[in-house]
Amino acid sequence: LKKLIHLLQATDDPLIQEQALITLSNSAAFSVNQDIIRNLDGLSVIGGMLSSCIPKVREKALNALNNLSMNIRNQEEIQVFITQVCSTVESAPLNSNVQLAGLRLLTNMCVTSDYHQKMINSIPCFLHLLSEGTERTQIQVLKVLVNLSANPAMTRHLLRPQV
Repeated sequence: LKKLIHLLQATDDPLIQEQALITLSNSAAFSVNQDIIRNLDGLSVIGGMLSSCIPKVREKALNALNNLSMNIRNQEEIQVFITQVCSTVESAPLNSNVQLAGLRLLTNMCVTSDYHQKMINSIPCFLHLLSEGTERTQIQVLKVLVNLSANPAMTRHLLRPQV
């Protein structure tokens, strides 16, 4: 894992970045690896890949962070990327793999109400995706909206936007 994280930092080759992110994502299926990746500063390295101009790299970074977000301590570090993930969801092509990967990560990050405030500005986008997206996109958006709606403090924000 340490070598993979170092490789991710050291290369500009998108194919190598993509493969390293896939391997880290698969490794994150095991909770012990989630802690190791966090302790090796892997979350910030993977989060740095969200700025890549290569959609496949962004998608794989979002998938890796999604798998790593199953850990509360990891969520504390991943939450710094929520605004960037929301922007990615908004700017990605409709129904794209990048958009779906971002929505999956946001779903996990809003299971508890700790980070709901960071998603408020994206609610109009979520509602737009709900009306314009394919079934796969709609399902992912609904998961985010259901999690947000479980928080009474979000009621006003969910009902205010024009639909």
